[in-house]
Amino acid sequence: MLIGCPTEIKPQEFRVGLTPNAAQEAVAHGHDVIVQKGAGAGAGFTDADYVDAGARLADTAQEIFASADMIVKVKEPQAVERKMLREGQVLFTYLHLAPDPDQTRDLLASGATCIAYETVTDDRGGLPLLAPMSEVAGRLAPQVGSWTLQKANGGRGVLMGGVPGVGPANVVVIGGGVVGTHAAKIAAGMGADVTILDRSLPRLRYLDDVFGRQFKNRYSTAGATAELIREADMVIGAVLIPGAAAPKLISRAQLATMKPGAVLVDVAIDQGGCFETSKATTHADPVYEVDGIMHYCVANMPGAVARTSTIALGNATMPFMLALADKGWRQACLDDPHLMNGLNVHAGKLTYYAVGKALGIDVVSPQVALKG
Repeated sequence: MLIGCPTEIKPQEFRVGLTPNAAQEAVAHGHDVIVQKGAGAGAGFTDADYVDAGARLADTAQEIFASADMIVKVKEPQAVERKMLREGQVLFTYLHLAPDPDQTRDLLASGATCIAYETVTDDRGGLPLLAPMSEVAGRLAPQVGSWTLQKANGGRGVLMGGVPGVGPANVVVIGGGVVGTHAAKIAAGMGADVTILDRSLPRLRYLDDVFGRQFKNRYSTAGATAELIREADMVIGAVLIPGAAAPKLISRAQLATMKPGAVLVDVAIDQGGCFETSKATTHADPVYEVDGIMHYCVANMPGAVARTSTIALGNATMPFMLALADKGWRQACLDDPHLMNGLNVHAGKLTYYAVGKALGIDVVSPQVALKG
């Protein structure tokens, strides 16, 4: 199989879909790899690194899309890339289709087979290809939130850990999954007073057993959320429903109950955001203000630490990428139901229920699509 990796073109996206190590593994499995010149530069990989791994270089993305059997990326294909996809081609990347009807329509029209990192599952009910970026985003959230909290950046002017005689920042984390747990750990490590909210009592018990008094936890209800955000200096939205649009947990009306200059960090923005006032931003212009409340809603937050993120993502995606290349996408999905859960689009048909529900599009099961 010819595996292609173009340069990411989403604004301020520095990650790359294939590391040189992944390219070397694919070549060792008997596959050909083509990488666009400069694709790895943002993550610290040179063209020579890819050549040494056995890949060949392409001058343009058009060359890669025209020739490759499988396209491996990081972010969802942009409009110009979607026009280059073709029937029978496999796209393996993050898609986040539920809040993105334009992308969904374009992928359906392309005839390509599109497998989304964020809906591949594992035996423990986890999302192994989303987890590394969730870990990165969770650890980054208090860091970027504390920057936004500085007065010069529009925030309240509160130091996360306080100082002797002055209390620390009050941080609320909504969601106790991978993102929320890592966010709470880092915020607590910065000295903040942290409370994490979740609806799963088993998860809350786990967090209490593992972390003890490092941070507090509360069962998540609308009332508890409303109570806690009134005193919060920072709220981190870390709620995920796999493949579906994120629920809106803080309304615009509630912003008036918050402290002026408080900060909302929406890590769920890829799935539409979990605050009513959220809208996707970029690293170039990451923060905006609504009703006196600062919003940080960068849609590719892990791209800020591109080298760490690229290597972490490559470690997770490589086994699945090799399975798709070695066996072909049909057999790989038949052999691995967790990989089959990643199938979102095939030959003009939508195959992921949560996306269809969010966008009002008819869905066929992946098993039916495999027979098509």
